[in-house]
Amino acid sequence: MLIKSQRLNFSPLFPQTPIKSHQTLIRCLRTGDFVPTRRKLGLITTVATPILPVVTGRKDNLHARNCVGVDRETDDGEKEEEEELVKESVWEQMKEIVKFTGPAMGMWICGPLMSLIDTVVVGQGSSFELAALGPGTVLCDHMSYVFMFLSVATSNMVATSLAKQDKEEAQHRISVLLFIALVCGLMMLLLTRLFGPWAITAFTRGKNIEILPAANTYIQIRGLAWPFILVGLVAQSASLGMKNSWGPLKSLAAATVINGLGDTILCLFLGQGIAGAAWATTASQVVSAFMMMDSLNKEGYNAYSFAVPTPQELWKITTLAAPVFISILSKISFYSFVIYCASSMGTHVLAAHQVMSQTFRMCNVWGEPLSQTAQSFMPELLYGANRNLPKAKSLLKSLMIIGATLGLILGVIGTTVPGLFPGVYTHDKVIINEMHRLLIPFFLALSVMPMAASLEGTLLAGRDLKFVSSVMSSSFVIGSLTLTFLTRSGYGLLGCWFVLVGFQWGRFAMHLRRLLSPGGMLSFDAPSPYTAEKIRSI
Repeated sequence: MLIKSQRLNFSPLFPQTPIKSHQTLIRCLRTGDFVPTRRKLGLITTVATPILPVVTGRKDNLHARNCVGVDRETDDGEKEEEEELVKESVWEQMKEIVKFTGPAMGMWICGPLMSLIDTVVVGQGSSFELAALGPGTVLCDHMSYVFMFLSVATSNMVATSLAKQDKEEAQHRISVLLFIALVCGLMMLLLTRLFGPWAITAFTRGKNIEILPAANTYIQIRGLAWPFILVGLVAQSASLGMKNSWGPLKSLAAATVINGLGDTILCLFLGQGIAGAAWATTASQVVSAFMMMDSLNKEGYNAYSFAVPTPQELWKITTLAAPVFISILSKISFYSFVIYCASSMGTHVLAAHQVMSQTFRMCNVWGEPLSQTAQSFMPELLYGANRNLPKAKSLLKSLMIIGATLGLILGVIGTTVPGLFPGVYTHDKVIINEMHRLLIPFFLALSVMPMAASLEGTLLAGRDLKFVSSVMSSSFVIGSLTLTFLTRSGYGLLGCWFVLVGFQWGRFAMHLRRLLSPGGMLSFDAPSPYTAEKIRSI
């Protein structure tokens, strides 16, 4: 069906390509591209009009081909020409993905980079304080990831409002989510003050008691920044929902510089140790939050407007965020349980795990921008008026190619630093020997992460939230039981890291199988789980 008056918007990741054959016209009818002017193909003369996007799958595509009487056969030259167009399209997608994920990648790196700076600086002074950073960073950095459900909800709801060109609704939703973030931040501040010492003691199971005072000092100082961290997280996610990644990147880059200078002055020159590292990180997070909100204000929104949500609004946010919360909580709980098991293996083993886990986390976040790309650009291709499964498959292919390449690079670099230059972290020979034993599982676990992030982001974009949460929660249960068995059997820290390898590759395999299954969201026969009306109601 041809409609001359309707204009359609397409993602900039997928530039229009000229049509040069009958086979290409078929692809246009399938994907919704534009037909060229003044060319007679089949039984019709095209008139530079857009083809109505196909929403219902193969049957509509077949009907469109029958209506226009297009010849399905093509010669070898036309097939080769189309293959070249497909290759060019994938290459263009990959270039656009890199342009989008560049700033976003910097944003994800800044957070763990600040903790890594703390690890490097503190490790130069005291092995006990380096070990204390293990449980300290779990209760600060890892717990902040639990609230990533606020990030997903913010990006999704703001993007939905802007798609309807309703700026007033977008402002209201930002205000509601800022209020929720502020309340959650104040609650975390209170819980840290009241139950911080108990949490540290329980986490270490009463062993390595010499690190408890230092670890408690660290989390109490870092806990002062909780309200700023979560409010800044919502402001950052709102900017991403508006496709603005440069503003948040600038604020986080400034925070990283502040943290590095603060650690250098307070720890190396003034000898404040782990307390100085905590104050430097806290100050940088406060500055980052205000800069993030200022960036949102420059987009024309009021980042200092807070609104109490109605019960209906709270329910909508809960239905969207609850499965994401379960998934993130399961992932963080597993990582925390690994450190929990390592904490009973002695101070030197715990210190070695702290170095490797911080390096792993630093490299791990390089894959998260690929997940963000999938969540930003996949929805319009998976459901709604512009549903286009061939382009969704092409985008996922591009993400997987980039993910595989990035995983290999990160695996090599991530193992090279602690393997060849361990003095960057510590000069303790016992700790260095423990670090070297973990290099093989470290590489195996890290290399698959960018690809797994791409698959997970695609599932989140397709609203397959229950599956993602069920996979993550079941992986947590199985992984935790295996960790408990191996720890009690005396396999030590090496056994814990091989369980981590199984945790990562298992999730990757299940997500890939889900997407490639005959009834998966990328299948032509699979109905769209969300209609345009349902999306607009979110």
